[in-house]
Amino acid sequence: MTRLDAALAARGLARSRTHAATLIADGLVSVDGRPVVKASTSVADTSELSVAGADHYVGRGAHKLIAALDGFAVPVEGRLALDMGASTGGFTQVLRERGARRVLAVDVGHDQMAPAVAADPAVVVVEGFNVRHMTPENLQSVTGEASAPELVVGDLSFISLELVLPAIASVAAPGADIILLVKPQFEVGRTAVRGGLVTDPATRADAVARTAWSAWDAGLGMLGILASPILGTHGNSEYLLHLAPGRGSDPSEWSDRINALAGRR
Repeated sequence: MTRLDAALAARGLARSRTHAATLIADGLVSVDGRPVVKASTSVADTSELSVAGADHYVGRGAHKLIAALDGFAVPVEGRLALDMGASTGGFTQVLRERGARRVLAVDVGHDQMAPAVAADPAVVVVEGFNVRHMTPENLQSVTGEASAPELVVGDLSFISLELVLPAIASVAAPGADIILLVKPQFEVGRTAVRGGLVTDPATRADAVARTAWSAWDAGLGMLGILASPILGTHGNSEYLLHLAPGRGSDPSEWSDRINALAGRR
C-alpha cells in the first residue's frame, strides 16, 4: 500500500507529491472510480488512479459545465451567454467552444481570466462586478451588450444563490436557459460546516431545495438537477440546477431526486 499523493507522483499523474496533494484537495482525483480528497489515503499498486481536468481547459470548472450542458441537453450554438463568477474562464471557454456567439464574463474579482480566453474578441471580460446588484441596465452599461442573455451560467463562491436569483431572473431573456452550481457550503449556516465540509446529507438536500424554491419565487421553474462530476473545495458535494423563466415545474416535483442525489434517506 502507498499514500495516494506518493502514488500519483510515482505514476507520473502529478509533477510532485505537493502537486498531487493540491489535485487531491481540489477533488480532481479518483481511486477505482470514487473521488478521494485525502492525500494520506492508502492505495494498492493495482488501484486505478485518475485525474480529472488533465486537458486544455483553463479551469477545472469546465467539466462541471460540460456535464450540465450534456446532461440537460442545453443548446449553446449562436446564443448570447452570461458567465457569472467567470474566474479563470473555464465556463466561458466551454461556451465559446460550443458556439456561443458572445460571452459576457463577469466576476467580482480582478486579474483572474486566463489570457487565452480573455483574448477572444467574442468574450467581454468585466471585473469588479457584483451580480447580487445586477440589473438589465447596469449589465448593458458594463458590457455594451443591449440584448438579454439567452444562456446564463454561474459558479459563484462565498455568497448564497438565494441573494442572486432575483437579479438573474431580471436579466435573463424570456426563453433563456439557466445553469447554476449549488454549493451547500455557502448555502447553510456556519454551524453546519465542519472544516469547510458539509457532511450531513439532509443539510445538503435542504440547501439545494431552498435554492430551487428561491428560484421559483423569482419566477424560474426547475427543469433538472445533476450531481457535479467534480467535488468542490474540501471535498464538498455540489449540484447543477437547470432553471428557466416561465418554464419548468415547482421544486416539489423534484424532491425525491434532490434527496437521492444528496444522499438523504
